[in-house]
Amino acid sequence: MKTTTNLNAYYERIGYRGPAEPTLSVLQKLHLLHPQSIPFENLNPFLGLPVPLDSESLQQKLVRDGRGGYCFEHNLLFKEVLDVLGFRVKGLAARILWNTPVDTITPRGHMLLLVESEGKEYVADVGFGGLGLTGPLLLESGIRQETPHEPYKLIRKGGEFTLQSNIKDEWKSLYRFNLDEHYREDYEVTNWYLSNHPESHFVTGLIAARSDINPKRRYALRGNLLSIHTLHGETVKQTLNSVEELKETLENRFLIRLPDVPGMDDKLKTIIHTGQQA
Repeated sequence: MKTTTNLNAYYERIGYRGPAEPTLSVLQKLHLLHPQSIPFENLNPFLGLPVPLDSESLQQKLVRDGRGGYCFEHNLLFKEVLDVLGFRVKGLAARILWNTPVDTITPRGHMLLLVESEGKEYVADVGFGGLGLTGPLLLESGIRQETPHEPYKLIRKGGEFTLQSNIKDEWKSLYRFNLDEHYREDYEVTNWYLSNHPESHFVTGLIAARSDINPKRRYALRGNLLSIHTLHGETVKQTLNSVEELKETLENRFLIRLPDVPGMDDKLKTIIHTGQQA
């Protein structure tokens, strides 16, 4: 499929300086830099704006406009970059398990990637948000895998894998997936639901997340509650009490170039007034 991916513009956006080749080292560097520079955020559905998934729209929003997005946007863009570099990549879909019983059947509402590099297969996912991967994981069950942030492991049961993260010495399940390939057309259906349904949490609330490496931190925003988690340290929580604080936080903590949209301040006021928090 022909894309409009501009590697130089993407490299500039994430601050990458290095070779353009399909090696594990390149995959690891891109996977670390992407979620530091391009945040997870849902401003478009929250503000009633469309979330197009075509290549040009992804380039415009996430690369040229200084915005972020959610899983479909992040991982479709990342897949296009990896495709151009010569990696063999296929899209997968997962059922979210975070904060639900492990046997819960949820929709396949999350996108991730399976990437082949140097004869091995890796799970890549730059769009999960607060606990998202900052490095690829070898597709191998039962082993603890270190990343620039938390350790992770994959647990295989039959034809499905469960991704787990080690949080305060406890393994927590994030999502479950199989290796069936999915395509942009598959993601379009779920994307429309998540960005339009009146009960979608992407429509009703404000969400943002970004990882950092110096120091190793994670920033998360749910409603008007900002959480700053330092790896191997404490989590600091701050309630944002004004539209100005919200906008400053989105711009400076999450590095979002806010869109010039009529009515945005009024929408942000609803977050302040209702105290929406996770």
